[in-house]
Amino acid sequence: MKYERIVKGKFLERLNRFIAYVDIDGQKETVHVKNTGRCKELLRPGAVVYLQEFDPSARKTKWDLIAVEKKGRIINMDSQIPNKVVKEWLESGGLFRKVTKIQPEYTYGDSRVDLYVEADGKKVLIEVKGVTLEEEGRVRFPDAPSERAVKHVEELKRAVGEGYEAYIFFVIQMKDVRYFTPNMDTHPAFGEALREAALAGVHVIAYDCRVDCDHITLADEVKVVLEEPELYEIAEPIVGWFRQNKRDLPWRKDQDPYHVWVSEIMLQQTRVEAVKPYYERFLKELPRVKDLAEAKEDTLLKLWEGLGYYNRVRNMQKAAQQIMVDFHGEFPNTYEEILSLKGIGNYTAGAISAFAFGLPKPAVDGNVLRVVSRITGSREDIMKQSVRKAMERALEQVIPEDAASDFGQGLIELGAIVCVPNGEPKCAECPAAFACVARKHGLTAEIPVKKKAKARRIEKRTVLIFKDGEKLAIRKRPGKGLLAGLYEFPNEEGRLAQKEVTAYSKEIGLMPVRVKKLESAKHIFSHVEWHMTGYEVIVDELEKTNKKEFLFIHPEEIGQRYPLPSAFETYIRYAGIQRDI
Repeated sequence: MKYERIVKGKFLERLNRFIAYVDIDGQKETVHVKNTGRCKELLRPGAVVYLQEFDPSARKTKWDLIAVEKKGRIINMDSQIPNKVVKEWLESGGLFRKVTKIQPEYTYGDSRVDLYVEADGKKVLIEVKGVTLEEEGRVRFPDAPSERAVKHVEELKRAVGEGYEAYIFFVIQMKDVRYFTPNMDTHPAFGEALREAALAGVHVIAYDCRVDCDHITLADEVKVVLEEPELYEIAEPIVGWFRQNKRDLPWRKDQDPYHVWVSEIMLQQTRVEAVKPYYERFLKELPRVKDLAEAKEDTLLKLWEGLGYYNRVRNMQKAAQQIMVDFHGEFPNTYEEILSLKGIGNYTAGAISAFAFGLPKPAVDGNVLRVVSRITGSREDIMKQSVRKAMERALEQVIPEDAASDFGQGLIELGAIVCVPNGEPKCAECPAAFACVARKHGLTAEIPVKKKAKARRIEKRTVLIFKDGEKLAIRKRPGKGLLAGLYEFPNEEGRLAQKEVTAYSKEIGLMPVRVKKLESAKHIFSHVEWHMTGYEVIVDELEKTNKKEFLFIHPEEIGQRYPLPSAFETYIRYAGIQRDI
């Protein structure tokens, strides 16, 4: 779009939405402002402005104010221009391969939509919004409340439901900006409507423009951040910080998706230092997906022994078998395919996608929930699935395309060693401190909000270490339910006294020679706690007289071959069983 008859002037003052005074060659002139927005940050006394001469016979004012200089950049202020530059761009092949019709000012419902387009066999509605509000490279819309803008967004959302393709096209009337975000300070209702429309399928896009004093053309696509712009601001600092401060961990030595997967499953509910030996042992025994798919159950459970949550490794094996069948032994490389694997949820799929394949997908664990809640000042309950989903959407908008892995791992690392869960966060070391709402307002002790879970059920159990001098009694748990398929010491519900243990031993066909009480122990599962009392029972002829389905195994062999859950850790030590880890 090109202008003619352009002159330069100096802005003096604005009388109302439409009229201003400008100094042109030393003369105070009345001019028409071709932008009815607030524009206070642009139209300041002394600002250099550009004006187009207009036919004075048609109206009182001879000049149209069309552009202004701000910090060496020219910003177009002509409200009528965005529609025209988008139309020109579409006609030249932008956005669609084949445009067969463009109709301006199209009536849909109770609104007039800027452009109706028929292209690539689709009916398309495009609402165009001109953007002039800029602050340190961040551009926002609107600069003043606009109920009309909200109405247009809601109409487009309805149009998508009726089969149209719909766009909200933000034309940024300047060059060299960083990103676009809705102006939640001026009109939060518009920002909320925009987010809902995007979730409903309305395309929200933004392009900047090349602007000179006498022309404007659409240029390059600009990042759109509909939620939590603070997260966009911290992306680059976190990537840089992570690259300088990341811990040397074995699963970071390569980007193999199988290795990332194994580490991420192990790291759930387990400390990093505790995972290291398990990770190395697991990959030594099962170095490929094929090996995991074909492993025997006892071997698999033995490798997982002590990590807990044994269904995770069972699901890993099922997923490995899926990979062998559905993906011909090659680890899938798209988020959707990874998510389709057994036992893999949003977090793990996001971690593998980002860390192994560099895909812009979020991995939101407890560390990330805490970090992001503090940065944004959110008081939403992080235990709610809806809160996690909203955070995933917000992060996906700001992930750097060329640093998805470092950004995702950086957020997790930040939560692990700086923005810690217990005690004071180390804000002085945090690369995101400048944008952190919780730090600014002294709320780090109150955020994140995490409502208490329901109290766990308590079960009392008595654990019995039957010995005959050389061997121990163990038994296999049922194939379903808690600790399915693992081995355990014989145990009974309730808290038995020493006399009751003696009587029980005789009842099952074992003759106790000596009964010794051991220390009590407690183990916490997700929904139940075991409060355990233990006894060492030395018996005569362990194998021959027993009426139960016990196995009688030497402690050394148990340590090598039979997976015992960490719930019995206290009594494993008393039994003299040595485990690799």
